[in-house]
Amino acid sequence: MFENKDYIAVNVFDDSVRKRSLKRQWNQLSRFQKNLVVVVVFGGILLCGFLMYQRQLLKANSLDVFSSTDEEHVKSIKTNIVDNDKIQIVPFKGPTNERQQAVVNAMRHSWTGYKTFAFGHDNLKPISQTYSDWFNLGLTIIDSLDTLYIMDMQEEYQEAKKWVEESLKLDVNRDVNLFEVTIRVLGGLLSIYHLSGDEIYMTKALELGKRLMPSFDSTSGIPYSDVNLFSMQAHAPKWSPDSSTSEVTTIQLEFRDLSRIFNDPTFENAITRVSEKVHELPKTDGLVPIFINANTGSFRSFSTISLGARGDSYYEYLLKQWLQVGKIPEHYLIEDYKEAINGVIKHLRRKTPNEHHVYVGELISGKDFKPKMDHLTCYLPGTLLLGHKNGMPQSHFTLANELLETCYQTYIKQPTGLAPEITYFNLEGESATDIYVKANDAHNLQRPEFIESLYYFYVITGNKTYQDMGYKIFESFEKYTRVSHGYTSISNVKTPNNVRPKDMMETFWLGETLKYFYLLFSDDRNEIDLDKFIFNTEAHVIPVREN
Repeated sequence: MFENKDYIAVNVFDDSVRKRSLKRQWNQLSRFQKNLVVVVVFGGILLCGFLMYQRQLLKANSLDVFSSTDEEHVKSIKTNIVDNDKIQIVPFKGPTNERQQAVVNAMRHSWTGYKTFAFGHDNLKPISQTYSDWFNLGLTIIDSLDTLYIMDMQEEYQEAKKWVEESLKLDVNRDVNLFEVTIRVLGGLLSIYHLSGDEIYMTKALELGKRLMPSFDSTSGIPYSDVNLFSMQAHAPKWSPDSSTSEVTTIQLEFRDLSRIFNDPTFENAITRVSEKVHELPKTDGLVPIFINANTGSFRSFSTISLGARGDSYYEYLLKQWLQVGKIPEHYLIEDYKEAINGVIKHLRRKTPNEHHVYVGELISGKDFKPKMDHLTCYLPGTLLLGHKNGMPQSHFTLANELLETCYQTYIKQPTGLAPEITYFNLEGESATDIYVKANDAHNLQRPEFIESLYYFYVITGNKTYQDMGYKIFESFEKYTRVSHGYTSISNVKTPNNVRPKDMMETFWLGETLKYFYLLFSDDRNEIDLDKFIFNTEAHVIPVREN
Protein backbone atom coordinates (compact mmCIF):
# COMPACT_ATOMS: atom_id res chain seq x y z
CA MET A 1 0.00 0.00 0.00
CA PHE A 2 2.80 2.44 0.95
CA GLU A 3 4.77 1.27 -2.04
CA ASN A 4 1.91 2.26 -4.34
CA LYS A 5 1.75 5.73 -2.82
CA ASP A 6 5.48 6.14 -3.26
CA TYR A 7 5.12 5.08 -6.91
CA ILE A 8 2.35 7.64 -7.51
CA ALA A 9 4.37 10.35 -5.78
CA VAL A 10 7.41 9.62 -7.90
CA ASN A 11 5.34 9.81 -11.10
CA VAL A 12 3.76 13.11 -10.04
CA PHE A 13 7.23 14.46 -9.33
CA ASP A 14 8.47 13.23 -12.74
CA ASP A 15 5.51 14.84 -14.54
CA SER A 16 6.16 18.14 -12.77
CA VAL A 17 9.83 18.08 -13.74
CA ARG A 18 8.93 17.16 -17.34
CA LYS A 19 6.49 20.07 -17.62
CA ARG A 20 9.08 22.54 -16.28
CA SER A 21 11.62 21.12 -18.74
CA LEU A 22 9.28 21.60 -21.70
CA LYS A 23 8.45 25.12 -20.55
CA ARG A 24 12.16 25.93 -20.25
CA GLN A 25 12.81 24.55 -23.77
CA TRP A 26 9.94 26.63 -25.14
CA ASN A 27 11.26 29.78 -23.51
CA GLN A 28 14.69 29.14 -25.00
CA LEU A 29 13.26 29.20 -28.55
CA SER A 30 13.55 32.35 -30.63
CA ARG A 31 10.44 34.21 -31.73
CA PHE A 32 10.85 32.87 -35.26
CA GLN A 33 11.12 29.28 -34.01
CA LYS A 34 8.02 29.72 -31.82
CA ASN A 35 6.05 31.14 -34.76
CA LEU A 36 7.21 28.29 -36.98
CA VAL A 37 6.02 25.67 -34.45
CA VAL A 38 2.64 27.38 -34.16
CA VAL A 39 2.22 27.54 -37.96
CA VAL A 40 3.12 23.87 -38.39
CA VAL A 41 0.73 22.69 -35.66
CA PHE A 42 -2.10 24.94 -36.81
CA GLY A 43 -1.53 23.96 -40.46
CA GLY A 44 -1.63 20.30 -39.55
CA ILE A 45 -4.97 20.76 -37.80
CA LEU A 46 -6.39 22.61 -40.81
CA LEU A 47 -5.11 19.93 -43.23
CA CYS A 48 -6.66 17.11 -41.22
CA GLY A 49 -9.95 18.97 -41.11
CA PHE A 50 -9.87 19.61 -44.85
CA LEU A 51 -9.14 15.99 -45.66
CA MET A 52 -11.97 14.81 -43.41
CA TYR A 53 -14.34 17.28 -45.09
CA GLN A 54 -13.29 16.17 -48.58
CA ARG A 55 -13.82 12.51 -47.69
CA GLN A 56 -17.29 13.24 -46.35
CA LEU A 57 -18.08 15.28 -49.46
CA LEU A 58 -16.94 12.45 -51.76
CA LYS A 59 -18.99 9.99 -49.75
CA ALA A 60 -22.04 12.24 -49.96
CA ASN A 61 -21.61 12.65 -53.71
CA SER A 62 -21.24 8.90 -54.08
CA LEU A 63 -24.43 8.24 -52.12
CA ASP A 64 -26.34 10.86 -54.10
CA VAL A 65 -25.70 9.08 -57.40
CA PHE A 66 -28.63 6.76 -56.89
CA SER A 67 -31.42 8.90 -55.47
CA SER A 68 -34.85 8.07 -54.12
CA THR A 69 -36.24 9.36 -57.40
CA ASP A 70 -34.28 6.66 -59.22
CA GLU A 71 -35.60 4.04 -56.82
CA GLU A 72 -39.17 5.13 -57.50
CA HIS A 73 -38.43 5.02 -61.23
CA VAL A 74 -37.17 1.46 -60.93
CA LYS A 75 -40.23 0.42 -58.91
CA SER A 76 -42.55 1.75 -61.58
CA ILE A 77 -40.45 0.49 -64.48
CA LYS A 78 -43.01 -2.07 -65.64
CA THR A 79 -45.51 0.68 -66.41
CA ASN A 80 -43.05 3.27 -67.69
CA ILE A 81 -40.83 1.00 -69.74
CA VAL A 82 -40.82 1.44 -73.52
CA ASP A 83 -42.79 -1.20 -75.41
CA ASN A 84 -39.78 -2.62 -77.23
CA ASP A 85 -38.19 -3.55 -73.92
CA LYS A 86 -40.82 -6.23 -73.33
CA ILE A 87 -39.02 -8.69 -75.65
CA GLN A 88 -38.77 -12.08 -74.02
CA ILE A 89 -36.55 -15.02 -74.88
CA VAL A 90 -38.03 -18.53 -74.70
CA PRO A 91 -36.76 -20.12 -71.48
CA PHE A 92 -33.51 -21.99 -71.97
CA LYS A 93 -33.80 -25.73 -71.57
CA GLY A 94 -30.18 -26.69 -70.97
CA PRO A 95 -27.89 -28.95 -73.03
CA THR A 96 -29.52 -31.21 -75.63
CA ASN A 97 -26.50 -33.15 -76.90
CA GLU A 98 -23.14 -34.49 -75.75
CA ARG A 99 -21.12 -31.57 -77.06
CA GLN A 100 -23.23 -29.02 -75.24
CA GLN A 101 -23.04 -31.16 -72.09
CA ALA A 102 -19.24 -31.17 -72.39
CA VAL A 103 -19.28 -27.37 -72.45
CA VAL A 104 -21.58 -27.27 -69.42
CA ASN A 105 -19.13 -29.57 -67.61
CA ALA A 106 -16.31 -27.17 -68.48
CA MET A 107 -18.36 -24.22 -67.24
CA ARG A 108 -19.16 -26.04 -63.98
CA HIS A 109 -15.49 -26.93 -63.48
CA SER A 110 -14.52 -23.30 -64.07
CA TRP A 111 -17.21 -22.00 -61.73
CA THR A 112 -16.38 -24.50 -58.96
CA GLY A 113 -12.72 -23.44 -58.95
CA TYR A 114 -13.70 -19.79 -58.92
CA LYS A 115 -16.27 -20.28 -56.16
CA THR A 116 -13.82 -22.22 -54.01
CA PHE A 117 -10.81 -19.92 -54.24
CA ALA A 118 -11.85 -16.54 -55.65
CA PHE A 119 -15.57 -15.93 -55.12
CA GLY A 120 -16.36 -12.21 -55.15
CA HIS A 121 -12.99 -11.33 -56.67
CA ASP A 122 -12.28 -10.48 -60.28
CA ASN A 123 -10.17 -13.42 -61.48
CA LEU A 124 -9.28 -16.92 -60.39
CA LYS A 125 -5.65 -18.03 -60.33
CA PRO A 126 -6.41 -21.75 -60.57
CA ILE A 127 -2.94 -23.20 -60.07
CA SER A 128 -1.91 -21.18 -57.01
CA GLN A 129 -5.53 -21.48 -55.80
CA THR A 130 -5.96 -17.80 -55.13
CA TYR A 131 -7.30 -14.72 -56.91
CA SER A 132 -6.39 -11.40 -58.45
CA ASP A 133 -8.38 -8.17 -58.51
CA TRP A 134 -8.46 -5.61 -61.29
CA PHE A 135 -11.42 -3.38 -60.42
CA ASN A 136 -12.83 -5.12 -57.31
CA LEU A 137 -16.18 -5.63 -59.03
CA GLY A 138 -16.46 -9.43 -59.05
CA LEU A 139 -15.85 -9.45 -62.80
CA THR A 140 -16.04 -13.22 -63.20
CA ILE A 141 -19.47 -13.32 -61.56
CA ILE A 142 -20.92 -10.52 -63.69
CA ASP A 143 -19.42 -11.89 -66.91
CA SER A 144 -20.80 -15.37 -66.08
CA LEU A 145 -24.39 -14.49 -65.18
CA ASP A 146 -25.95 -14.77 -68.62
CA THR A 147 -23.80 -17.77 -69.52
CA LEU A 148 -25.06 -19.65 -66.46
CA TYR A 149 -28.60 -18.62 -67.31
CA ILE A 150 -28.37 -19.69 -70.96
CA MET A 151 -26.87 -23.05 -69.94
CA ASP A 152 -29.70 -23.49 -67.39
CA MET A 153 -27.19 -23.96 -64.57
CA GLN A 154 -29.73 -22.83 -62.00
CA GLU A 155 -27.81 -23.61 -58.81
CA GLU A 156 -24.74 -21.68 -59.93
CA TYR A 157 -26.87 -18.89 -61.37
CA GLN A 158 -28.67 -18.41 -58.05
CA GLU A 159 -25.29 -18.21 -56.27
CA ALA A 160 -24.21 -15.48 -58.65
CA LYS A 161 -27.50 -13.60 -58.40
CA LYS A 162 -27.37 -13.66 -54.59
CA TRP A 163 -23.89 -12.14 -54.66
CA VAL A 164 -25.10 -9.32 -56.92
CA GLU A 165 -28.04 -8.64 -54.61
CA GLU A 166 -26.05 -8.70 -51.38
CA SER A 167 -22.41 -7.91 -52.16
CA LEU A 168 -21.96 -6.00 -55.42
CA LYS A 169 -20.79 -2.52 -54.44
CA LEU A 170 -20.35 -0.10 -57.31
CA ASP A 171 -18.84 2.78 -55.32
CA VAL A 172 -15.35 1.24 -55.17
CA ASN A 173 -12.64 3.83 -54.56
CA ARG A 174 -10.55 2.75 -57.52
CA ASP A 175 -9.88 3.99 -61.04
CA VAL A 176 -11.53 1.68 -63.56
CA ASN A 177 -11.35 1.51 -67.33
CA LEU A 178 -14.53 2.91 -68.89
CA PHE A 179 -14.48 0.46 -71.79
CA GLU A 180 -13.77 -2.69 -69.78
CA VAL A 181 -16.37 -1.92 -67.11
CA THR A 182 -18.95 -0.96 -69.73
CA ILE A 183 -18.65 -4.12 -71.84
CA ARG A 184 -18.22 -6.52 -68.92
CA VAL A 185 -20.20 -5.12 -65.99
CA LEU A 186 -22.77 -2.79 -67.54
CA GLY A 187 -23.19 -5.14 -70.51
CA GLY A 188 -23.43 -8.15 -68.23
CA LEU A 189 -26.08 -6.55 -66.03
CA LEU A 190 -28.14 -5.40 -69.01
CA SER A 191 -27.93 -8.79 -70.68
CA ILE A 192 -29.09 -10.81 -67.70
CA TYR A 193 -31.86 -8.28 -67.09
CA HIS A 194 -33.17 -8.80 -70.63
CA LEU A 195 -32.95 -12.58 -70.26
CA SER A 196 -34.37 -12.95 -66.76
CA GLY A 197 -36.45 -9.82 -66.16
CA ASP A 198 -35.06 -9.51 -62.62
CA GLU A 199 -35.16 -5.85 -61.61
CA ILE A 200 -32.10 -6.05 -59.36
CA TYR A 201 -29.92 -6.05 -62.47
CA MET A 202 -31.69 -3.03 -63.92
CA THR A 203 -31.21 -1.12 -60.66
CA LYS A 204 -27.49 -1.92 -60.56
CA ALA A 205 -27.09 -1.04 -64.25
CA LEU A 206 -28.61 2.39 -63.73
CA GLU A 207 -26.33 3.15 -60.78
CA LEU A 208 -23.25 2.01 -62.69
CA GLY A 209 -24.22 4.04 -65.75
CA LYS A 210 -24.43 7.18 -63.63
CA ARG A 211 -21.07 6.51 -62.03
CA LEU A 212 -19.45 6.14 -65.46
CA MET A 213 -20.94 9.33 -66.92
CA PRO A 214 -18.17 11.72 -65.69
CA SER A 215 -15.92 10.05 -68.28
CA PHE A 216 -17.72 12.11 -70.93
CA ASP A 217 -16.91 15.46 -69.28
CA SER A 218 -14.03 16.23 -71.64
CA THR A 219 -13.68 19.33 -73.77
CA SER A 220 -14.23 17.32 -76.95
CA GLY A 221 -16.89 14.88 -75.79
CA ILE A 222 -14.54 11.98 -76.48
CA PRO A 223 -14.56 10.16 -73.13
CA TYR A 224 -11.61 9.83 -70.81
CA SER A 225 -10.45 6.25 -70.47
CA ASP A 226 -10.42 6.04 -66.66
CA VAL A 227 -12.92 7.01 -63.97
CA ASN A 228 -13.03 6.57 -60.21
CA LEU A 229 -16.39 5.05 -59.30
CA PHE A 230 -16.31 6.56 -55.79
CA SER A 231 -15.11 10.11 -56.40
CA MET A 232 -16.57 10.14 -59.92
CA GLN A 233 -13.50 11.89 -61.29
CA ALA A 234 -12.28 10.90 -64.79
CA HIS A 235 -8.93 11.30 -66.54
CA ALA A 236 -6.81 10.12 -69.47
CA PRO A 237 -4.74 6.93 -69.00
CA LYS A 238 -1.60 7.42 -66.93
CA TRP A 239 0.59 5.97 -69.67
CA SER A 240 -0.57 8.35 -72.40
CA PRO A 241 -2.69 11.45 -73.09
CA ASP A 242 -4.61 9.38 -75.66
CA SER A 243 -7.37 6.80 -75.40
CA SER A 244 -7.67 3.71 -77.57
CA THR A 245 -10.02 4.34 -80.48
CA SER A 246 -11.78 1.01 -80.01
CA GLU A 247 -12.40 1.77 -76.35
CA VAL A 248 -14.21 5.08 -76.87
CA THR A 249 -16.27 3.66 -79.75
CA THR A 250 -17.25 0.36 -78.09
CA ILE A 251 -19.55 1.60 -75.34
CA GLN A 252 -22.45 2.75 -77.48
CA LEU A 253 -24.61 -0.39 -77.49
CA GLU A 254 -24.67 -0.51 -73.70
CA PHE A 255 -25.33 3.18 -72.96
CA ARG A 256 -27.99 3.38 -75.66
CA ASP A 257 -29.73 0.34 -74.19
CA LEU A 258 -29.66 1.96 -70.75
CA SER A 259 -31.37 5.05 -72.18
CA ARG A 260 -34.00 2.96 -73.94
CA ILE A 261 -34.81 0.96 -70.79
CA PHE A 262 -35.34 4.06 -68.67
CA ASN A 263 -36.62 6.30 -71.46
CA ASP A 264 -33.86 8.75 -70.44
CA PRO A 265 -31.80 10.26 -73.29
CA THR A 266 -28.86 11.29 -71.10
CA PHE A 267 -26.76 8.20 -71.73
CA GLU A 268 -27.57 7.92 -75.43
CA ASN A 269 -26.86 11.60 -76.03
CA ALA A 270 -23.35 11.21 -74.60
CA ILE A 271 -22.41 8.23 -76.77
CA THR A 272 -24.07 9.66 -79.87
CA ARG A 273 -21.89 12.73 -79.52
CA VAL A 274 -18.84 10.43 -79.52
CA SER A 275 -19.97 8.54 -82.61
CA GLU A 276 -20.77 11.73 -84.50
CA LYS A 277 -17.43 13.25 -83.55
CA VAL A 278 -15.51 10.22 -84.82
CA HIS A 279 -17.66 10.16 -87.95
CA GLU A 280 -16.51 13.71 -88.78
CA LEU A 281 -12.78 13.00 -88.37
CA PRO A 282 -10.58 12.38 -91.44
CA LYS A 283 -9.85 8.71 -92.13
CA THR A 284 -7.94 6.54 -94.60
CA ASP A 285 -10.75 5.18 -96.75
CA GLY A 286 -12.81 4.60 -93.62
CA LEU A 287 -9.91 3.15 -91.58
CA VAL A 288 -9.06 4.82 -88.27
CA PRO A 289 -5.83 5.19 -86.27
CA ILE A 290 -5.83 3.25 -83.01
CA PHE A 291 -5.35 6.28 -80.71
CA ILE A 292 -7.52 9.35 -80.11
CA ASN A 293 -7.09 12.30 -77.71
CA ALA A 294 -10.00 13.09 -75.39
CA ASN A 295 -8.94 16.73 -74.99
CA THR A 296 -8.49 17.61 -78.66
CA GLY A 297 -10.94 15.09 -80.07
CA SER A 298 -8.43 14.18 -82.80
CA PHE A 299 -6.68 10.98 -83.82
CA ARG A 300 -3.00 10.68 -82.97
CA SER A 301 -0.96 11.59 -86.05
CA PHE A 302 0.94 8.74 -87.74
CA SER A 303 -0.69 6.14 -85.53
CA THR A 304 -1.04 2.47 -86.50
CA ILE A 305 -4.16 1.33 -88.35
CA SER A 306 -5.25 -2.14 -87.24
CA LEU A 307 -8.30 -4.34 -86.95
CA GLY A 308 -6.61 -5.97 -83.97
CA ALA A 309 -5.86 -4.50 -80.55
CA ARG A 310 -7.12 -0.93 -79.95
CA GLY A 311 -8.93 -0.78 -83.28
CA ASP A 312 -11.01 -3.94 -83.63
CA SER A 313 -14.39 -3.25 -82.10
CA TYR A 314 -14.75 0.23 -83.63
CA TYR A 315 -15.71 -1.54 -86.86
CA GLU A 316 -17.80 -4.16 -85.07
CA TYR A 317 -19.90 -1.51 -83.31
CA LEU A 318 -20.53 0.50 -86.49
CA LEU A 319 -22.53 -2.45 -87.81
CA LYS A 320 -24.08 -3.48 -84.50
CA GLN A 321 -25.23 0.03 -83.59
CA TRP A 322 -26.94 0.26 -86.96
CA LEU A 323 -28.69 -3.03 -86.27
CA GLN A 324 -29.58 -1.89 -82.76
CA VAL A 325 -31.45 1.21 -83.95
CA GLY A 326 -33.41 -0.60 -86.63
CA LYS A 327 -31.26 -0.56 -89.81
CA ILE A 328 -32.01 3.01 -90.88
CA PRO A 329 -31.16 3.33 -94.61
CA GLU A 330 -28.10 5.43 -95.44
CA HIS A 331 -27.42 6.13 -91.77
CA TYR A 332 -23.88 7.42 -91.18
CA LEU A 333 -23.06 4.35 -89.06
CA ILE A 334 -23.65 1.86 -91.86
CA GLU A 335 -22.09 4.17 -94.45
CA ASP A 336 -18.95 4.40 -92.30
CA TYR A 337 -18.97 0.60 -91.93
CA LYS A 338 -19.20 -0.02 -95.68
CA GLU A 339 -16.46 2.51 -96.38
CA ALA A 340 -14.23 0.89 -93.74
CA ILE A 341 -14.61 -2.64 -95.14
CA ASN A 342 -13.79 -1.30 -98.59
CA GLY A 343 -10.70 0.27 -96.98
CA VAL A 344 -9.78 -3.11 -95.46
CA ILE A 345 -9.99 -4.77 -98.86
CA LYS A 346 -8.00 -1.99 -100.49
CA HIS A 347 -5.23 -1.45 -97.92
CA LEU A 348 -5.04 -4.39 -95.48
CA ARG A 349 -6.10 -7.57 -97.28
CA ARG A 350 -3.22 -9.75 -98.49
CA LYS A 351 -2.73 -13.34 -99.68
CA THR A 352 0.32 -15.46 -98.87
CA PRO A 353 2.42 -16.52 -101.90
CA ASN A 354 2.50 -20.30 -101.39
CA GLU A 355 -0.58 -21.52 -99.53
CA HIS A 356 -2.73 -18.52 -100.50
CA HIS A 357 -4.00 -17.70 -97.01
CA VAL A 358 -5.96 -14.43 -97.02
CA TYR A 359 -5.30 -12.27 -93.96
CA VAL A 360 -5.70 -8.69 -92.74
CA GLY A 361 -2.50 -6.89 -91.82
CA GLU A 362 -1.70 -3.49 -90.31
CA LEU A 363 -0.48 -0.10 -91.48
CA ILE A 364 2.35 1.05 -89.22
CA SER A 365 2.40 4.85 -88.86
CA GLY A 366 -0.69 4.74 -91.02
CA LYS A 367 1.22 3.82 -94.19
CA ASP A 368 3.72 0.93 -93.95
CA PHE A 369 2.14 -2.52 -94.34
CA LYS A 370 2.98 -5.17 -91.73
CA PRO A 371 1.93 -8.83 -92.28
CA LYS A 372 0.73 -9.26 -88.69
CA MET A 373 -2.72 -10.33 -87.54
CA ASP A 374 -3.88 -10.44 -83.92
CA HIS A 375 -6.18 -13.25 -82.83
CA LEU A 376 -8.55 -10.44 -81.91
CA THR A 377 -9.03 -9.84 -85.64
CA CYS A 378 -10.74 -13.22 -85.96
CA TYR A 379 -13.99 -11.58 -84.85
CA LEU A 380 -14.12 -10.06 -88.34
CA PRO A 381 -15.37 -13.11 -90.33
CA GLY A 382 -18.44 -13.35 -88.11
CA THR A 383 -19.12 -9.62 -88.22
CA LEU A 384 -18.78 -9.59 -92.01
CA LEU A 385 -21.21 -12.50 -92.33
CA LEU A 386 -23.68 -10.81 -89.97
CA GLY A 387 -23.45 -7.71 -92.14
CA HIS A 388 -24.01 -9.72 -95.31
CA LYS A 389 -27.09 -11.30 -93.71
CA ASN A 390 -28.39 -7.75 -93.28
CA GLY A 391 -27.77 -6.53 -96.81
CA MET A 392 -24.04 -5.89 -97.13
CA PRO A 393 -22.44 -6.70 -100.52
CA GLN A 394 -21.03 -10.00 -101.80
CA SER A 395 -17.44 -8.78 -101.32
CA HIS A 396 -18.06 -8.89 -97.56
CA PHE A 397 -19.26 -12.49 -97.79
CA THR A 398 -16.20 -13.49 -99.81
CA LEU A 399 -13.78 -11.87 -97.35
CA ALA A 400 -15.63 -13.46 -94.42
CA ASN A 401 -15.11 -16.96 -95.80
CA GLU A 402 -11.46 -16.32 -96.67
CA LEU A 403 -10.63 -14.96 -93.22
CA LEU A 404 -12.52 -17.71 -91.39
CA GLU A 405 -10.36 -20.33 -93.09
CA THR A 406 -7.16 -18.43 -92.28
CA CYS A 407 -8.14 -18.04 -88.63
CA TYR A 408 -8.79 -21.78 -88.47
CA GLN A 409 -5.32 -22.43 -89.89
CA THR A 410 -3.77 -20.41 -87.05
CA TYR A 411 -5.18 -23.07 -84.73
CA ILE A 412 -4.57 -26.33 -86.54
CA LYS A 413 -1.04 -25.45 -87.66
CA GLN A 414 0.09 -25.31 -84.02
CA PRO A 415 1.10 -28.57 -82.28
CA THR A 416 -1.38 -27.89 -79.48
CA GLY A 417 -4.23 -27.06 -81.87
CA LEU A 418 -4.56 -23.66 -80.18
CA ALA A 419 -3.93 -20.32 -81.85
CA PRO A 420 -1.27 -17.88 -80.67
CA GLU A 421 -2.07 -14.32 -79.65
CA ILE A 422 -0.41 -12.95 -82.81
CA THR A 423 0.35 -14.57 -86.16
CA TYR A 424 2.71 -13.36 -88.90
CA PHE A 425 2.40 -14.16 -92.59
CA ASN A 426 4.95 -14.62 -95.34
CA LEU A 427 5.15 -11.77 -97.86
CA GLU A 428 7.79 -13.35 -100.13
CA GLY A 429 7.87 -16.70 -101.89
CA GLU A 430 11.24 -17.84 -100.49
CA SER A 431 9.99 -18.68 -96.99
CA ALA A 432 9.43 -22.32 -96.06
CA THR A 433 6.13 -21.50 -94.36
CA ASP A 434 3.40 -18.95 -94.93
CA ILE A 435 2.32 -18.78 -91.28
CA TYR A 436 4.76 -18.32 -88.42
CA VAL A 437 4.72 -17.29 -84.77
CA LYS A 438 7.31 -15.31 -82.84
CA ALA A 439 8.32 -16.52 -79.39
CA ASN A 440 6.82 -13.53 -77.57
CA ASP A 441 3.48 -14.00 -79.32
CA ALA A 442 2.97 -17.73 -78.73
CA HIS A 443 0.65 -17.41 -75.72
CA ASN A 444 -3.06 -18.26 -75.74
CA LEU A 445 -5.41 -16.37 -73.44
CA GLN A 446 -8.51 -18.51 -74.09
CA ARG A 447 -9.88 -15.79 -76.34
CA PRO A 448 -13.35 -16.15 -77.93
CA GLU A 449 -13.08 -14.30 -81.26
CA PHE A 450 -12.74 -17.27 -83.60
CA ILE A 451 -15.39 -19.30 -81.76
CA GLU A 452 -17.64 -16.25 -82.05
CA SER A 453 -17.16 -16.24 -85.83
CA LEU A 454 -17.82 -20.00 -86.05
CA TYR A 455 -21.06 -19.42 -84.14
CA TYR A 456 -22.24 -16.80 -86.65
CA PHE A 457 -21.33 -19.04 -89.56
CA TYR A 458 -23.25 -21.98 -88.11
CA VAL A 459 -26.34 -19.95 -87.18
CA ILE A 460 -26.54 -18.06 -90.47
CA THR A 461 -25.64 -20.89 -92.88
CA GLY A 462 -26.76 -23.98 -90.97
CA ASN A 463 -23.58 -25.80 -92.05
CA LYS A 464 -22.59 -28.24 -89.27
CA THR A 465 -18.98 -28.30 -90.49
CA TYR A 466 -18.45 -25.23 -88.34
CA GLN A 467 -19.59 -27.20 -85.30
CA ASP A 468 -16.96 -29.85 -86.04
CA MET A 469 -14.25 -27.20 -86.40
CA GLY A 470 -15.26 -25.71 -83.09
CA TYR A 471 -15.34 -29.02 -81.25
CA LYS A 472 -11.82 -29.83 -82.38
CA ILE A 473 -10.67 -26.57 -80.80
CA PHE A 474 -12.72 -27.21 -77.66
CA GLU A 475 -10.94 -30.55 -77.21
CA SER A 476 -7.59 -28.75 -77.45
CA PHE A 477 -8.65 -26.34 -74.71
CA GLU A 478 -9.66 -29.35 -72.61
CA LYS A 479 -6.32 -31.05 -73.17
CA TYR A 480 -3.94 -28.13 -72.67
CA THR A 481 -5.68 -25.53 -70.49
CA ARG A 482 -7.75 -27.54 -68.00
CA VAL A 483 -6.15 -27.82 -64.54
CA SER A 484 -7.36 -29.21 -61.23
CA HIS A 485 -9.29 -26.12 -60.18
CA GLY A 486 -10.36 -24.46 -63.41
CA TYR A 487 -8.80 -23.49 -66.72
CA THR A 488 -5.74 -21.36 -67.37
CA SER A 489 -4.25 -19.35 -70.18
CA ILE A 490 -0.94 -20.74 -71.44
CA SER A 491 2.37 -19.24 -72.56
CA ASN A 492 3.32 -21.42 -75.54
CA VAL A 493 1.03 -23.07 -78.08
CA LYS A 494 4.06 -24.44 -79.95
CA THR A 495 5.23 -26.87 -77.25
CA PRO A 496 2.62 -29.50 -76.28
CA ASN A 497 4.88 -30.97 -73.60
CA ASN A 498 5.52 -27.61 -71.95
CA VAL A 499 2.73 -25.10 -72.54
CA ARG A 500 3.85 -23.16 -69.45
CA PRO A 501 0.51 -22.33 -67.76
CA LYS A 502 0.09 -18.66 -66.83
CA ASP A 503 -2.10 -19.35 -63.75
CA MET A 504 -4.92 -17.04 -64.85
CA MET A 505 -8.50 -17.79 -65.82
CA GLU A 506 -9.77 -14.80 -67.75
CA THR A 507 -13.37 -13.72 -67.17
CA PHE A 508 -14.09 -13.87 -70.88
CA TRP A 509 -13.38 -17.61 -70.81
CA LEU A 510 -16.70 -18.00 -68.97
CA GLY A 511 -18.46 -14.94 -70.34
CA GLU A 512 -17.63 -15.40 -74.02
CA THR A 513 -15.62 -18.45 -75.08
CA LEU A 514 -17.69 -21.11 -73.31
CA LYS A 515 -20.94 -19.29 -74.15
CA TYR A 516 -20.12 -19.26 -77.85
CA PHE A 517 -19.04 -22.91 -77.73
CA TYR A 518 -22.36 -23.84 -76.09
CA LEU A 519 -24.45 -21.93 -78.63
CA LEU A 520 -22.32 -23.20 -81.52
CA PHE A 521 -23.09 -26.80 -80.52
CA SER A 522 -26.83 -26.18 -80.09
CA ASP A 523 -29.35 -28.23 -82.08
CA ASP A 524 -31.44 -25.07 -82.28
CA ARG A 525 -29.71 -22.45 -84.45
CA ASN A 526 -32.17 -19.81 -83.20
CA GLU A 527 -31.65 -20.41 -79.51
CA ILE A 528 -30.88 -16.70 -79.53
CA ASP A 529 -32.61 -14.92 -82.41
CA LEU A 530 -30.10 -12.72 -84.26
CA ASP A 531 -32.97 -10.67 -85.66
CA LYS A 532 -34.01 -9.67 -82.15
CA PHE A 533 -30.73 -9.54 -80.27
CA ILE A 534 -27.16 -8.36 -80.74
CA PHE A 535 -24.12 -9.64 -78.88
CA ASN A 536 -21.96 -6.88 -77.48
CA THR A 537 -18.21 -7.28 -77.78
CA GLU A 538 -18.20 -9.25 -74.51
CA ALA A 539 -20.91 -11.66 -75.76
CA HIS A 540 -23.68 -10.08 -73.69
CA VAL A 541 -27.05 -9.82 -75.45
CA ILE A 542 -28.70 -6.47 -76.18
CA PRO A 543 -32.14 -6.23 -77.84
CA VAL A 544 -32.72 -4.64 -81.24
CA ARG A 545 -34.99 -1.60 -81.05
CA GLU A 546 -36.65 0.67 -83.54
CA ASN A 547 -35.05 4.10 -83.58
